[in-house]
Amino acid sequence: MFDIERWQEIFDTIRKNKLRTFLTGLSVASGIFILVILLGFGQGMQNGIEHEFKQDAMTSVWAWSGITSKEFKGLNPGRRIQFNNDNFEATAAMFKETVEHKSPRIFVRNVTVNYGKESLVYSIQGINSDFQFIEGPKMKEGRFINYQDEISTGKVAVIGDKIKKDVFTDVDSPVGEFIEISGIPFKIVGVFGEMKDREEERIYIPITTTQRVFNGGDRVNSLSYTLPEVENFEQAVAQATKFKDGLRTYLQQAHIVAPDDNGALEVWSAMEEAKRYYGITNNMKLFFWFVGGCTIIAGVVGVSNIMLIVVKERTREIGIRKALGAKPWSIVGMIMHESIFVTAISGFSGLIFSMTLLEILGPHVQIDYVVNPSVNFNVAFSTVLVLILAGALAGLIPALRAAKVQVIESLREE
Repeated sequence: MFDIERWQEIFDTIRKNKLRTFLTGLSVASGIFILVILLGFGQGMQNGIEHEFKQDAMTSVWAWSGITSKEFKGLNPGRRIQFNNDNFEATAAMFKETVEHKSPRIFVRNVTVNYGKESLVYSIQGINSDFQFIEGPKMKEGRFINYQDEISTGKVAVIGDKIKKDVFTDVDSPVGEFIEISGIPFKIVGVFGEMKDREEERIYIPITTTQRVFNGGDRVNSLSYTLPEVENFEQAVAQATKFKDGLRTYLQQAHIVAPDDNGALEVWSAMEEAKRYYGITNNMKLFFWFVGGCTIIAGVVGVSNIMLIVVKERTREIGIRKALGAKPWSIVGMIMHESIFVTAISGFSGLIFSMTLLEILGPHVQIDYVVNPSVNFNVAFSTVLVLILAGALAGLIPALRAAKVQVIESLREE
């Protein structure tokens, strides 16, 4: 039942102690505000990690060669490991049932690139048609390298969108234009876009053309693969780990590398890296919950202390109430009512302010590994409800103390 007299008493008490009530409410509101902002930052970190990994296929596995650092089977350290076509074909056959897409890659160096009279300084990479599904370039115009280009050693090229904007300013589309690589004309068949500008500063050509025209022999700089997607994240990580270990073992045996020589071969799995980052994010979220929780507890303790002071100040009034026939539960309800009211108003104020701030500023936050900080409203609202319950508990001890006030002793209070 709505008791207007009790609400009048609560507002009279607040008016008499404006500064004290404001500071108490501020401590509670700041607790919710800090918790929501920290949780938003934690979600922003998770969004940022997902954003980073979306640049490549989540199930991708990459292998690079390096220089041996240990003696093994009579071979001295310092050998440069060089992948080749046989390694790629062998892994493709060995992991036929496991691999979804696969591509070797070779970096073309010591060549000149020209468009008309303009000299271009961009990275040139030889790849096959599957590379589009591994690296994840999105076609904006034309097409990507295809299988026919590979088998015919076609003189075709796919350029990044940044190259188009920087160089091809006088044409509607660079598709169909020709660039010269060391004097050999290559027809542009497509333009791709990436999430980062530096990755749009690439020119892709068929790897067969790279090896034949630019004296690449059968050399390969890196091997890349994607695995089939599975619904369960842990299964995906286990699948990637098994494939990664199998690939590393084969390459170590093929190139006579010590099993513990990490400098000679590097095999990287996007799923394993994602698991590591997600683990860090989850730990950060737990830490944020802890910090925010401690801040809220501090605010609730402040409410409890203030209510103890209120009981002390109103001891004489409470005694008169009891003398006039007020029941103990009525006294308890009066104190708890005020405690819950202050906690609820403060909690919802902190919630509204923090959610509004995240809603306005969140979409514009895009720094490394932090993108669009946000908080699930249901989680934040549930936190405020828990806070209100805590506020009720905070007022319970002072309320019980008020209910035990002896009439005679309270009337003696000055």
